[in-house]
Amino acid sequence: MSWQRLSATAAVALSLGLSLSACTHERNGPVEGHFQDFQVSKPVSNAVTVCHAYTCKMQTKFTFTNADITEIKGIFKKVKKDDGASEERRAVAYAIGWMETRVGKVIGTDKDRAGMEAGGPGDPTQQDCVDESTNTTSYLLVLQNNGLLKHHTVGTPFAKDQLWRGVAGWTHWTAVLQETKSAQRWAVDSWIYVNGENPAIVETEKWYIDGLGSLPVATR
Repeated sequence: MSWQRLSATAAVALSLGLSLSACTHERNGPVEGHFQDFQVSKPVSNAVTVCHAYTCKMQTKFTFTNADITEIKGIFKKVKKDDGASEERRAVAYAIGWMETRVGKVIGTDKDRAGMEAGGPGDPTQQDCVDESTNTTSYLLVLQNNGLLKHHTVGTPFAKDQLWRGVAGWTHWTAVLQETKSAQRWAVDSWIYVNGENPAIVETEKWYIDGLGSLPVATR
């Protein structure tokens, strides 16, 4: 793990007024606030700004084509076994994995390795949890913009830390879906695995409760 990366995250946390103690860091207000905090453009229709090189140090524009959207709609149709909320989340996981792969082949983040490491900061092929949570939120908004989210809305990313654990409990960010019927919030965490793997989608209260070494498995 990278102390340079950890220092960068700590600086971001402090700049947002986040206490570096064992707690959950919620950002009140709409999802636009997250993009403002990290100085990233919010998606417009199918056009996104992709963060990479750690903490959105590098930002690259990417637009999903009509053919891409057709492919994503096909994923939803293929994956969903019924029209319920849980199956929608499964479809979201596969769609996010596909979108990461599609983007990665164009901008070079297909080489992104799981988690974080010493050589990651400044490397345009690598992404930390700020990059991943921001990008996943952008991809979720593209899904929402195309009418693919029937049971969820896109929530504002948030972070947790458990600093008494040391590095293993450092501040970690995730994207969020909110189920419309129950108001249950779901963490959508793409940082855990290599580029293109399905993210883990779990209830926010069950996400990141035992340190970075015990994060949830990919949703399938």
